[in-house]
Amino acid sequence: MADTVTITDNRTGESVEIPIINGGVDAKAWAKLMPGIWFFDPAFGATAAAESAITYLDGENGILRYRGYPIEQLAEHSSYLEVAYLLIHGELPTPAQFEQWRYDITHHTFIHENVRKRFMEGFHYDAHPMGMLVSAIAALSTFYPEAKQIDDRANIERQVIRLVAKVATLAACTYRFSVGMPFVYPDNSLDFTANFLSMMWKIAEPRYDANPVLARALDVLFILHADHEQNCSTTAMRTVGSAHADPYSACAAATAALYGPRHGGANEAVLRMLNEIGSIDNVDDFIKGVKEGKGKLQGFGHRVYKNYDPRAKIVKRTAYEVFAVTGKSPLLDIALKLEEVALSDSYFIDRKLYPNVDFYSGLIYQAMGFPMDMYTVLFSIPRTSGWLAHYIELLDQDSRIARPRQCYTGHPVRDYVPIAQR
Repeated sequence: MADTVTITDNRTGESVEIPIINGGVDAKAWAKLMPGIWFFDPAFGATAAAESAITYLDGENGILRYRGYPIEQLAEHSSYLEVAYLLIHGELPTPAQFEQWRYDITHHTFIHENVRKRFMEGFHYDAHPMGMLVSAIAALSTFYPEAKQIDDRANIERQVIRLVAKVATLAACTYRFSVGMPFVYPDNSLDFTANFLSMMWKIAEPRYDANPVLARALDVLFILHADHEQNCSTTAMRTVGSAHADPYSACAAATAALYGPRHGGANEAVLRMLNEIGSIDNVDDFIKGVKEGKGKLQGFGHRVYKNYDPRAKIVKRTAYEVFAVTGKSPLLDIALKLEEVALSDSYFIDRKLYPNVDFYSGLIYQAMGFPMDMYTVLFSIPRTSGWLAHYIELLDQDSRIARPRQCYTGHPVRDYVPIAQR
């Protein structure tokens, strides 16, 4: 039997047979059969708004692949910069291509002095780093006005390199400003994550050499967070990009979406939960409370994954590597006990609530010294490469401007009443 679905309008008896292609059906066929009748799908939970060749995600079976490559292989063997190249260009680079890419990224990490001195220093002393980052990325569009020439592919590629490179510098700058420390210039002799850690932590030493285990752990986390299909921030990137906004403006919109606590703040919520539990002895009572509706088990379950998040397994292993250097987090034992209890309880198993990537990533960030306000900023650095991959893809597809429809629930037509008569 052919892979099709038949839709019948019971009002008229007319039917249409629609082929199922790449796991979806063409909504235009529905519209031809029943014009003016829309699929009502709040939050796009059952709607495919794009065709994409970037990331494959199978939530039922816990599978995540970038351009066909399993996330497990990339996390073990690759680097963030190589994965960024893969996402943006579609293939893993040759040695020559990677060296050119690495060189270009490294030599575009510096930001315009006016961004730092006049823009960044204009924020209030207690401004949130993520709010500063959103604004700073948007401001870059005024420093590179040629970015609006989106039909010039070579020009867009320059902006992509600038964004991938500069977002890490901006991120470190927001942290330094938030704690009243002077800006640290990029060090072109360092790899991407080591350079970022230098900009974060350098004090007065001539050169800051990050612990290689910690630099690699951050690189792995950057790989895991680089893309995740059509999530909220990626959808924001594609929506704004569909209006042919420049990549800086579109990326700022995506970063703003990530700023929302429902999207980028999950690992912060995990740490707050672990702190509230306080002790291994309190885990059983906490789980009981969750089952009674008195609390929420943060870091478990996912909008897409109905199985163990494949990234969570990698992050858990990475956490132990980090703790071997930094010392074990006092919250780790609580987290392990919480995971053990939850994974053996039918209440959570039946609801397919398994640990996600956020369950252990916050513990890693905390052990490395990052304050909670920086967690979403750290998320933004690698996700920039994923956002830009989608931006380029939608331009190549010549995608129409996003324009969803609505089901109107307001008043029917009514006549205006002069203010004196109301």
